[in-house]
Amino acid sequence: MTKRPGDGNTGPSPGRRRAGGRASRGSAGRDDKSGPGAARASGHQTGGTPRSPGGRADGAGRPGKKGGAPRRPARTGTGTTPRKETQRKGQAGRKGTERTAAQRKQAPKGASTGKPARKKPPAGAGKKPRAGSGAPAKGGTGTTRTARPRAGTGGGSGRRPRARAAFNRRDPMKRLNMGLLAVAFVLSLFAGRLVQLQTIESGKYTEQAMRQRLQTFKLPAVRGDITDAQGHPLAMTVEARAIYADPSLIKAGKRQEIVNALASTLGLNPATLMKKISKPDTRFVYLAHGVRPDQARLITSWNYLGIGTLPEYRREYPNDSLAASVIGFVNDTGKGAAGLESSMDDVLAGQPGWQRVEISLEGQHIPMGEEQRRPPVPGHGVRLTLQRDLQFKAQEAIEQQVRATRADSGSVIVMDPRTGKLLAMASAPGFDPNRYAESDRALWGSPLVQEAYEPGSTGKVVTAAAVMEHGGVTPRTPYTVPDKIKKYDVVFHDSHPHAPERLTFGGVLAKSSNVGTIMASESINSQRLYQTLREFGFGHKTGLPLPGETPGLLKPPHQWSGTDRYPIAFGQTVSVNAVQMASVYATIANGGVRVAPTLVEGTVGENGKFTPAPAPERRQVISAQTARQISDMLEGATTNEGTAPKAQIKGYRVAGKTGTAEIVNPRCGCYDGGGYTASFAGFAPADDPRLVVQVVLQDPKRGSHYGGDAAAPVFKDVMSFALQSEKIPPTGSRAPTTEIYARN
Repeated sequence: MTKRPGDGNTGPSPGRRRAGGRASRGSAGRDDKSGPGAARASGHQTGGTPRSPGGRADGAGRPGKKGGAPRRPARTGTGTTPRKETQRKGQAGRKGTERTAAQRKQAPKGASTGKPARKKPPAGAGKKPRAGSGAPAKGGTGTTRTARPRAGTGGGSGRRPRARAAFNRRDPMKRLNMGLLAVAFVLSLFAGRLVQLQTIESGKYTEQAMRQRLQTFKLPAVRGDITDAQGHPLAMTVEARAIYADPSLIKAGKRQEIVNALASTLGLNPATLMKKISKPDTRFVYLAHGVRPDQARLITSWNYLGIGTLPEYRREYPNDSLAASVIGFVNDTGKGAAGLESSMDDVLAGQPGWQRVEISLEGQHIPMGEEQRRPPVPGHGVRLTLQRDLQFKAQEAIEQQVRATRADSGSVIVMDPRTGKLLAMASAPGFDPNRYAESDRALWGSPLVQEAYEPGSTGKVVTAAAVMEHGGVTPRTPYTVPDKIKKYDVVFHDSHPHAPERLTFGGVLAKSSNVGTIMASESINSQRLYQTLREFGFGHKTGLPLPGETPGLLKPPHQWSGTDRYPIAFGQTVSVNAVQMASVYATIANGGVRVAPTLVEGTVGENGKFTPAPAPERRQVISAQTARQISDMLEGATTNEGTAPKAQIKGYRVAGKTGTAEIVNPRCGCYDGGGYTASFAGFAPADDPRLVVQVVLQDPKRGSHYGGDAAAPVFKDVMSFALQSEKIPPTGSRAPTTEIYARN
């Protein structure tokens, strides 16, 4: 078919009908030279007049609108192919585009090349086609469609509208590839985090997880017992339970119920208990220690989630308040808080162990989980020199006398002068270490070593030892003794007014004359008196393993005032504790040899092996002869002519000395209104001393405040029991005659 002349420069036929179908393969309007392949490659229809989609020529169908523009343009470049074959690959489209451009260069302007000449497009021809107009998308792979001319543009201009890419959906393979890429990116993030957790930071998180599961429990050591000299327990360890909580498992709604149950059963403060079980970020907290096993079983039976028990030990004192001031007690945390329990805590407590186990979120022990353990080391037992029965008698006697005399306090010490062993150390008032929290804190100490007092006339034996050892005084040295004496501007008195008496030094000691003692002390100087007091133990501690011991008060001579040496001579202006004073009389009874007081006889190991304590220090203070002479003079004090006939024990020779010292009034720093310290110290049998007993009463207010009346009866009661319990028979010897009054 020949190409119609002039069709390349003319637009579509003005009378073109609406496309009613697709162009047929054999439709006219193709270029004979280029052929179907050329039309497909170029993407433009060249040659004759455009045909309608139904295969009709322009103007052959239904008349169109003004200008003859077709309602639906024919597909360019694919007009001879059916609709199923209109899509082509982008590469073929691009080749067709390049070929068309070459044809444009070769064809002269206005030549019939299938492309209208460049002219100014009609109005509206260059605008963006409406959606669905058939224009190809940018970079698309579909066929190219010619733009449908707008109505009224006119068809006589000879220029066809610019071809536009047809709208086409995105390639599903690209969509799939993009989706896979996004999924791979997300998975790579997870994989990176997984690598970080399991390799780079695995140790850190493993450690944190293990810390959350691991719980460390203390394994308390069995505390050593404290026994008397015969092995009777004074303090012992019994099985108990500790109550603990895991606050993370306790629900808020259950807290009040748990607090109400535990507080009433264990006697705990509800507010403190609530605070403990409400701690955030806490998996273990102790609620109570030393709970009896029966109480622990009751608490366990309630099945409260987050409440549990652990085995531990509780300190028990089977004799209640017996020797409490010496033994002390163990507090709720298992630490010794007073007495020997405190001072010897390192020996008694042992070394606690621990156990580390894995605990589940429900608070259960994970079997076969991580577990470490260090077993505890039991403590050593301590055996004392005290004797339980004698201790009981001494404590009973002093408690009765404190109540009878309404004294502030009292104490009794029983001592073996040959060994320095303390056989009884009783004080009143006392407390029960099993219920120490219910007692006055002021009673928790050891007054036998912590409280210092002025010994009064019981201290005159030290002056007697000094003047007889170094001043040439003998028991028969005579003195004319008035009831008062003035030294410088101070007047000193005897306890009773009396006419001047002609007394021997033995009589001075028997009658406990302050004035006679001052007169005898002038045979030595102040330094010698001070040195003798030091040798007897004044001014330094006894060395007993009891906390808070006071050394007493003894100033050196250069700190004495002009008159201090005189009251010091008869036991005032100096102070001692009760054990120090008992040691003085033990030294006299032991022939002038001072043996340091001893309370601990030894320790007992885990296998029951007994290890004795080091031997106490022994030192000769005065000669045996002087000690014997003083002992004979002290026997005179217990005769009917002496100050302590109430200390006599039938069948036994008893030597001793009373003491009645004024107490300093803290309000004025003077002796007025301060009260008195009544005391008695002695030993028996006097000719073969086996036991020393000292009694001290602080400020007795009922009855007599003199030592011979308030303290001597207690001495007799305790000494009589001690002689019987120790099976010490009387010596059967006759007491020497003590000359009290000097011959003219």
